[in-house]
Amino acid sequence: MVQSPPIAFSVDVEDYYQVQAFEKTVSRDDWPRWESRVAQNTDRLLEILAAAGARGTFFVLGWIAERYPAIVRAIVSAGHEVACHGWAHHLVSSQTPDEFAADVKRAVAAIEAAAPVRVEGYRAASFSIVRSSLWALDVLADLGFRYDSSVFPIHHDRYGIPDFPRAPAVRRSGARGDFVEFPMSTARWWGRNLPLTGGGYFRLFPYPVVRWGIRRIQAEGLPTMIYIHPWEIDPEQPRVPSGTATRFRHRANLDRTESKLRRLLGEFPVTTARDAIRQAVNPRWP
Repeated sequence: MVQSPPIAFSVDVEDYYQVQAFEKTVSRDDWPRWESRVAQNTDRLLEILAAAGARGTFFVLGWIAERYPAIVRAIVSAGHEVACHGWAHHLVSSQTPDEFAADVKRAVAAIEAAAPVRVEGYRAASFSIVRSSLWALDVLADLGFRYDSSVFPIHHDRYGIPDFPRAPAVRRSGARGDFVEFPMSTARWWGRNLPLTGGGYFRLFPYPVVRWGIRRIQAEGLPTMIYIHPWEIDPEQPRVPSGTATRFRHRANLDRTESKLRRLLGEFPVTTARDAIRQAVNPRWP
């Protein structure tokens, strides 16, 4: 029997007010003043994954790990992989290489202080490793990361490298061996890359379309990367002042995400990003 390509499940652990779209409305200095819901929402995701017998990778903000270390410990105790989402959701494309390295080191220190883990994976805030900031992959490899999952091969107003290879692959040799880029998943349709498997795309598209996208990706022999944020299963979260377009992007179908996620986990076996890379790229990848 031919084994299907692996499906990685990932969570970007950040609170609802920390998304990039709210940066001009909620300054980082004001973050502590907002009601935090990230712990309860992450716990809920852990319950959903446990009910499905599924494992995933949690990309945690260093800011979250420092203030709520119990979240990191809960993720580890439940048998999931913990990875890095940067310190405070700064765009990589807005940083210099030195600033980026310092940001990543600070985040990793906070995560590893919260629980006995070794952080090996990274995901940039808002997929901000773009063409002008591909140098970040070299920085990550030199810092000892084993993989990155930040590049989105799509056209978007804020991120994306449309012609980037869609399959995970070794990008270079790093401080701890082969360094892999696991790009965000897209389904090919009429010559375009369609994002369907996470975030706002997962919330906006009907579930049958998401299922079609995953099956189409698998039919190409490609692994799939699914992603979600804890706040996306929380329709009761406080409203953040914003424009109409931002409000729609952020709040659309929040009340339906959990049921769609449970349906997806019931139909597709998922694993961690690290294990998916082993299966898809190199079984001997340490």
